[in-house]
Amino acid sequence: MAILKITVPTMACATCAATIMKAVHAVDPEAEVEADPATKLVKINTEASNAEITEALVAAGYPIA
Repeated sequence: MAILKITVPTMACATCAATIMKAVHAVDPEAEVEADPATKLVKINTEASNAEITEALVAAGYPIA
């Protein structure tokens, strides 16, 4: 598994964080996701590629920085 650290500038609240987690789990159901709206940082331990995760986040409305 790879650990990705991604900044998501538009993540503003717990609902945003939940949506981001759901988007990641749609790509990799076994992924471990920590999303912190205060720091805008998402840490993901996943088998999916960075491109797959980025695409999922963009599709969910959360482009990365």
